[in-house]
Amino acid sequence: MRKISAILFALTAALVLISCNKGESGGKDGKPVTIVYWQYFYQTKVELVDDLIAEFEVENPGIKVEHIHFPYENYNQKVASSVPVGTGPDVINLFYGWLPMYVKAGYLQSLPASDFSQEYFKNNFFSFVEESVKFDGNYYSVPTAVRTLSLIWNKKLFREAGMDPEVPPKTLDELVTFAKRLSKYDAQGNLIQAGLAMQPTGQGHSWIREVLIRQFGGVPYSADGRKVTYATPEGAAALKWYTDRIMVDNVGFPNFTTDDVTAFRSQKAAMNVDGSFRIATLNAVTDLEWGAAELPTHNGIKSNYASFWTNSITSGVKDEKLEASIKFLKFLASPYVQERWLEKVGELPANPSFAAQQENVPLVGEFLKGLDYAHATIFVDEAGQRDIFVNMVDQVRLNNVAPAAAMREAAEKEQQIIDNFWK
Repeated sequence: MRKISAILFALTAALVLISCNKGESGGKDGKPVTIVYWQYFYQTKVELVDDLIAEFEVENPGIKVEHIHFPYENYNQKVASSVPVGTGPDVINLFYGWLPMYVKAGYLQSLPASDFSQEYFKNNFFSFVEESVKFDGNYYSVPTAVRTLSLIWNKKLFREAGMDPEVPPKTLDELVTFAKRLSKYDAQGNLIQAGLAMQPTGQGHSWIREVLIRQFGGVPYSADGRKVTYATPEGAAALKWYTDRIMVDNVGFPNFTTDDVTAFRSQKAAMNVDGSFRIATLNAVTDLEWGAAELPTHNGIKSNYASFWTNSITSGVKDEKLEASIKFLKFLASPYVQERWLEKVGELPANPSFAAQQENVPLVGEFLKGLDYAHATIFVDEAGQRDIFVNMVDQVRLNNVAPAAAMREAAEKEQQIIDNFWK
């Protein structure tokens, strides 16, 4: 892949910032225009956005950005109670899976075609981004970064088990063998070290939906996302593979040492399937020596899940606030911000050209490989659809429901959610 010199990249970043710097006089009265930006609270992101806002304001002295953040658990409720009455943000950060719900509820306005054309998206973002932010022919959002999944492993725990710390499993069969060897139990048979973290509420539901189902020969949804198609023998086989690791092999189970992230960080889980957004967090853990690799294949099939948080302009924003919001949106999507985001947060660049330059960066390069064959689920109710997959796993492991039956029930419920949305 092409390499671009640091000097050229710096010049490009500077041009982006300069291009944002129009109308420095601010509002009609000559005072700076103030816009409000919302995101959910994630310490690293909050700190970085504060720094980026300071830089943006220097380059755009006619604009002030007020940064407000809320706990993830309360975020959508806060949006629902604030945006419709005009007390919410001008620019908002949201998960891409929430976009259909936000658009249908009237929370967002479409982006001006003069600034965010089809050519702009094709030149600056992966194709799955454009597909995920467009509704009824209009674009509604632009991201800074994208995410994908990898298998991560603890090299210290590999060595303790007499295994090569530089060689992770490459297939699902190898993954099972490795997980069994890396699991530890107390005298009563209780799991005290998970060979493989199994957390449906983490990335487990995405691993089942967009990876395992496809690897076992199924397809989770129709191309337009309006039909559930995973309730098949292939889908049931994928679910059975996942739940067998919990119920048969006992190499991991939901909420082991609280959750999969806690288990891996505390070195109580030897392997996990997690997202690129975890890179910075794990790198900050003292004495944690870890690696990342492409997700294990099955029958030679590769698959991955891509997702992203993205930025939109809320309905009702107009005039000088709209102009300022457009500039801030373009700034957040610029190569300069993407570089900072990768460095501080660990999420992957949304620009494929810039992402290509990072292929040899340790850890980052392994996550990037998954983008070549990743799928971004077309959600209409991300939280509701996620809960259905989590409950599906619980039906098997807690209520002894057969995987095929649990999957049929889940498919019926999810289809109802989708039908109700598009009705």
